[in-house]
Amino acid sequence: MKLHELLGYNDIVIQCHDNPDADALASGYALWWYFKQNGKMANFIFRGRNDVRKSNLKIMIDRLNVPVSYEPDYMMVPELLVMVDCQYGQKNATRTEAETVAVIDHHQVTGELPALSEVRSGMGSCATILWDMLREEGFSVDEEKSLSTALYYGLFTDTNRLSEVSHPLDRDMRDSLLVNRSVITEMSNSNISLEELTITGHAITGYEYHEDNRYVVLRTEPCDPNILGVISDFVMETEGIDASLAYYISPFEVKLSVRSCVKEIHADELAAFLTDGIGGGGGHILKAGGTIRPERLEEYALPGEDPYTLADRILLERMEQYFSLYEVLYAKDTTLSPEGLKLYEKQSQELGCAKMTDLFPAGTRVAVRTLEGDVDVIVKEGLYLMIGLEGEVYPITEEKLSRSYTRTGKPYSRVFDYDPSLTDTVTGDRKNVMEVAMGVISSGGSRILAKPLNRYVKLFTAWDEEKYYSGNPGDFIACREDDPHDIYIIRNRLFDQLYKEVK
Repeated sequence: MKLHELLGYNDIVIQCHDNPDADALASGYALWWYFKQNGKMANFIFRGRNDVRKSNLKIMIDRLNVPVSYEPDYMMVPELLVMVDCQYGQKNATRTEAETVAVIDHHQVTGELPALSEVRSGMGSCATILWDMLREEGFSVDEEKSLSTALYYGLFTDTNRLSEVSHPLDRDMRDSLLVNRSVITEMSNSNISLEELTITGHAITGYEYHEDNRYVVLRTEPCDPNILGVISDFVMETEGIDASLAYYISPFEVKLSVRSCVKEIHADELAAFLTDGIGGGGGHILKAGGTIRPERLEEYALPGEDPYTLADRILLERMEQYFSLYEVLYAKDTTLSPEGLKLYEKQSQELGCAKMTDLFPAGTRVAVRTLEGDVDVIVKEGLYLMIGLEGEVYPITEEKLSRSYTRTGKPYSRVFDYDPSLTDTVTGDRKNVMEVAMGVISSGGSRILAKPLNRYVKLFTAWDEEKYYSGNPGDFIACREDDPHDIYIIRNRLFDQLYKEVK
């Protein structure tokens, strides 16, 4: 869905979920502003039993001029109702009748979506989606500092003070917004109430420690999601704890925070594992978070099982499963068992490359931004970026490029979920790698030994002993024919495109 598709309506209501948080308020604010810029007057409301009570949100509404109103008894039937940061029919948003419904959200889909919908479950905040949709319509919020600050604070709070940001678009918005820092500080210093301070104390003293795998689980009463991050960060200071899960259960959501302090456990992977199929999770290697939708839990319930007990059981079971599933391999100390290995040859394939000095001068320190994360690189003469089949990028020297690939002399164009980019770490100047990308054809011929995995694996490669690569059953584990310690994982969906068996 594009925002301009909503401009054909006149009687418009924007609604966020009951008990709105900063992300819901920021998202509705952005949409209200878009309608105003196009000469449309929309009402921005929330419903439910309670008006806004938290100090930081009151400051946000007051200082940033958020045009929202509390309408618990709203009875009008608008021509268009746009749900932001939630979905129509979910338990966390009081139902409002409307002729047409639209949805803009970043949570997992829990039911049938209307025709007018934009749901991107991988985003850290709904504010990011609105910011990106505004850009697609040619609108910038640079001159709207109150709105920019609201969008930033929406992402800030929904990702535990930005510590759980994972999607590159979230990072793009974070880096580009012009923000009133004093208001951010004021709101951040009013985030925890005395009641939530008590909740924090009770959770910490009621921990459950699992000695075999050195992780701790803490359940809290429903609270601001940032409190979960505070609790998680605190317990990770404790000797003997390698990972932690803090969570609360409410009638509307299960919110969780995950931490790790060892290289063998990626917090973002653990969060995604805990929420797989019932919600969404992500973040960084050390800090991550997630949300589970109660509607998705019901299919896992045992006869007569209480919803609260159900969520507890599933989280505890999945924590145990995660630590029992994976085999950890260190490539420098490992050679693959010959059983099941077959010889494969790399197929000729068109890929892309970009000369880094075509984007920034030599000597510039840049962040290479992709779906996999940010990597800092210094631009050098003769250094290129290779662009893979799914938009993944990695540096390559001109010598190796010329030896392994033939240049097509034509621009490289391919549609990715996110175009890789380079950002000057000093000035913040950002450039799209695809704007200068040229096509290359791999020469093929290089040979590997490979076999499909029959279990989950965490592989520390010979060239990176700090970050592992996950392999799932059906993916391939491979090594170069001439180097048994050069071991890596190849996704099942890509293997047949990249390699063919040598008969």
